[in-house]
Amino acid sequence: MSKLATWLPAGDVTIDDLRRLTDQMIDTQFAAIEGCTDADVTFAPSDPEANDAAAATEGEVNLPWTLGHLIVHVTASSEEAAALAAELARGVQFHGRSRSEIPYQSVTTIAQCRQRLNESRRMRQASLDMWPDEPFLNNTYTAREGATPSNAITRFLGGLRHDDNHLDQIADVVSQARAARSQGA
Repeated sequence: MSKLATWLPAGDVTIDDLRRLTDQMIDTQFAAIEGCTDADVTFAPSDPEANDAAAATEGEVNLPWTLGHLIVHVTASSEEAAALAAELARGVQFHGRSRSEIPYQSVTTIAQCRQRLNESRRMRQASLDMWPDEPFLNNTYTAREGATPSNAITRFLGGLRHDDNHLDQIADVVSQARAARSQGA
């Protein structure tokens, strides 16, 4: 079940809600990696359904994602959503993606995962400081044909929803890594 759904307020979502939800998501990710070791970060899990259509190379399309890869991916996606949301809130028309993702292969320690999560929290929270007192919530764009238009709030929430969609995958990789570690693999 989605953790994000349980965190959403009953009424309209405010900037303060987005701050709180960001902290809750990052705290949830920190809790998920609690007790992990450096070996867990690069552990290659079993994932027979791995299929990354956006992989950098053809050889990576069916490659299972390591914990380091997951942390890099979810933080980059939410940071992109936060950056785009800040532009929409300021009345800037959508002009394309705003993505920066460090190479997952460079994240090999649990300290790097923690650093990436802390850095991402700081960046996402800072993006909310860029919103005007009265954001342009009628400024929207449609990501693809047939999709619901996004405004600043729904775009920011989309990044958190993406994080939420990977929580079970993070838990599975951590579980597999710990099991392998306990068996001396």
